[in-house]
Amino acid sequence: MDKSPLISFIIPIHNIPAEMICECIDSIRNLTLRSFEREIIVIDDGSDESPIYDLWSMADDIIYIRQKNDGVSTARNVGLRMATGRYIQFIDGDDMLLPVYEHIIDLLRFDKADMVMFDFTNKKENIVDYTDKGPVTGSELLRKSNIHGSVWSFVFKCTILGSLRFTPGIAYGEDEEFTPQLLLRAEQVFVSTAKAYFYRRRLSSAVNNRTIRKKLQRLNDTMSVILHLQKLEDTLPLVDRMAIHRRTAQLTMDYIYNIIVLTHNKHYLEKKLTVLRQKGLFPLPDINCTTKYTWFRRMSNTSIGRTILMRTLPLLKRER
Repeated sequence: MDKSPLISFIIPIHNIPAEMICECIDSIRNLTLRSFEREIIVIDDGSDESPIYDLWSMADDIIYIRQKNDGVSTARNVGLRMATGRYIQFIDGDDMLLPVYEHIIDLLRFDKADMVMFDFTNKKENIVDYTDKGPVTGSELLRKSNIHGSVWSFVFKCTILGSLRFTPGIAYGEDEEFTPQLLLRAEQVFVSTAKAYFYRRRLSSAVNNRTIRKKLQRLNDTMSVILHLQKLEDTLPLVDRMAIHRRTAQLTMDYIYNIIVLTHNKHYLEKKLTVLRQKGLFPLPDINCTTKYTWFRRMSNTSIGRTILMRTLPLLKRER
C-alpha cells in the first residue's frame, strides 16, 4: 500500500491576512481526505509579519516554511521540492477549495488521471451541477480547446513534472509559461466543469496593481513568456508544436489587448507591434480559435482597426 499522501497542497503566501490563510487551510482539512492522504505545505514568501502564531492551532496538519521574499515562482518551486504526494494542487493563500472538490478527488482515485482541470468561481457557493470530459492528451486539449492557465485550476500527477519548474523573477504570467509545458507531458487529462475553487478578487493583488511600473512589468513579463514558448516550439514534434503555436497566438492576442487597456497609448502599441513583427508573432496567425480571436486578429491587422480598438476596448473594460 502506497504510504505517500494522495495530494500535496502547496500554498504560497505573502502579506495575506491570517484569517484568509486559515480559511484556505480549513477548506483542505474539511475534505474527506484522511490526514495521511493530504500534505499541506505553506510557503511564506517573506511576509512583513509571519502568521505562524495564527496558524499554531493547525501546526499538526501543515508544513510551514518561511523564506526571504523572492516571488511566487520561487515559493512554488520550494513547495515542489518539499512535496511527497502523488498529486500536486496549488492554492493561493487568499483563496480556498469548495466542497465539490471531493469530485475532483474521486476522479484521481478511480480514473488514474495524469491531470484534472476544473472550474472556479468568485462566489462561495457549492454548485454540484457539473459535467466531465476525457480522458484526452494534454497536447490534444491545447490544440482544440481554450484553457485557463492558472496553476490553481488543475491538479496533476507528480511524476509528469520531471524537471519542469517555474521561472524565478517573473511576477506576472508565470502560470502561462508553466501550464502549457505541463500539459504536453500529460497523457490522461480530464476536464470538469465543477466549480471547485473559490478565487478571491483582492484590490491589493499583483494583477490589480495599477501603477505605471507594475503595468509595464506585467507587459514585459508576458512578452518574456511568449518568447520562451515560441522558442520551445522549435524543439517539439509537429503535433506538440501545433499545440504550443495555438497557445502562443492566444497569449499574443492577450498581450496586445492588455497593451491597449493598460496603457491607452497608440505609440507604445505600434512600437511593441514592431517587435512582434520582427519575432514573427504579428500579424496574429489565422488559426481555428475563438470568435473573439478571429475578430481581434482582423481588427488588429489594420491601422484603422487598431484605432477602433484603442478607442473602444478601454471603455468596454471600464464598463465591465
